[in-house]
Amino acid sequence: MSSQLFPFFFFQMISLFSVGLLVSLGDLFVSSAIHLVYGFYIFSSAVAADLSQALSEFAKPTSINAAASAVRELMEKSKKKETTPLDGRSLPPIVLVHGIFGFGKGRLGGLSYFAGAEKKDEHVLVPDLGSLTSIHDRARELFYYLKGGRVDYGEEHSRICRHSQFGRVYDRGHYPQWDEHHPIHFVGHSAGAQVARLLQQMLADKAFAGYDDTSEDWVFSVTSLSGALNGTTRTYLDGMQPTDGRSMKSICLLQLCRVGVIFYDWLDFRWLKNYYDFGFDHFEMGWRKQGISGLIDLLLGNSGPFASGDWILPDLTIQGSLKLNSNLHTFPNTFYFSYATKRTRKIMGMTVPSSVLGIHPLLFIRVLQMCQWRYPSDAPPPYIGYRDRDWEDNDGALNTISMTHPRIPIEHPSHFVIDDSDCRPLQPGVWYYKILEADHILFIINRERAGVQFDLIYDSIFQNCRKHVLRTTSQPTLPNQISS
Repeated sequence: MSSQLFPFFFFQMISLFSVGLLVSLGDLFVSSAIHLVYGFYIFSSAVAADLSQALSEFAKPTSINAAASAVRELMEKSKKKETTPLDGRSLPPIVLVHGIFGFGKGRLGGLSYFAGAEKKDEHVLVPDLGSLTSIHDRARELFYYLKGGRVDYGEEHSRICRHSQFGRVYDRGHYPQWDEHHPIHFVGHSAGAQVARLLQQMLADKAFAGYDDTSEDWVFSVTSLSGALNGTTRTYLDGMQPTDGRSMKSICLLQLCRVGVIFYDWLDFRWLKNYYDFGFDHFEMGWRKQGISGLIDLLLGNSGPFASGDWILPDLTIQGSLKLNSNLHTFPNTFYFSYATKRTRKIMGMTVPSSVLGIHPLLFIRVLQMCQWRYPSDAPPPYIGYRDRDWEDNDGALNTISMTHPRIPIEHPSHFVIDDSDCRPLQPGVWYYKILEADHILFIINRERAGVQFDLIYDSIFQNCRKHVLRTTSQPTLPNQISS
């Protein structure tokens, strides 16, 4: 009897496996198509805007070459303006740090990652960091972007991760006078928040060779806008293995991303990488260095950032964030703010997307999937006390619980803000957080989409930096403030 039932059960298992595979492949196809279309839309919009601006400057361009030359001139002007250092006698600069797949001033032509928010204040810097490089590498790049000099990723780190110790050179820092008496406000979106936190910890640890006087007090305030402070379950949906938080599934969206990035860097079209770059130059993945055999090694996972794990996604898993947070402090003299976002609500005890039209098409499917995602029962939980229901609310990219304040492995001091007046005067060393009804990209790229909310959020952020954050040491005179 059992021998007769075996073929039935065997074919039933094969059928279930086939259905599961088809569903996974269908999800992969839809997700990759949406991301590719959106990426092409952003890239083409930037090119179209640059061409339009170039053509407007030349009444009758005689050829495409003339228009292309005009675009290059505009890009050079933008870069030249960005390399002008700020005056040390001015107000402390506000540094806007972009997130994953982001870009700074000078990339993608005139397109602004922060949708023009940098124009709200005269002393704002928008650095261009690696869009897919690790939190560690981006923090190192940010330091030298501000102080100037050649980026040093650290000897031990570079040896372990098998890449060059040194990166690009900043002939002039964008704020070379940066020190304890000239501190900086950092505003990080998504992964950019962790970059700012790690940089502050590096300053406290005096981790930069040749700079023995750094301290945590070089940072005036840290503001997290939809910040990845504790990781996200979306990394597992996109392809990271929940069992270890470092390796990838064989077939997933991140594998497609990995292959695309490898070919992009290997082909090494300089004009294209000047327009947009993933930030892996210190891995020397170009064809001149790697050749065909090197390309094969990169694709097989024997070399490069995806082999060593020195890229952004492992840092955004819950396990990766826990490891990173284990060494990050909330410092007593620094002010901390967080704007968490969510696009979910409860209906009959179930967490579901709170809107259809209000969620960007790029994120809607992920909002739904993150509501329903469950940590594998056969794997140990990522931290003690983990509960799936705590991680259901999300904004399509990050879980809301992750964005409020650092929680794992230990919870940092925090205060939930309902009315701003309830927490005045502000106290340093405490994370003041709000929860907003918004998806992950509402406050970047497209200003019109956020509407009046855009101005309310960034006005609140900048007012915190300019009006409500004060140290006992003497500060520059604020605009319209009369000195006694």
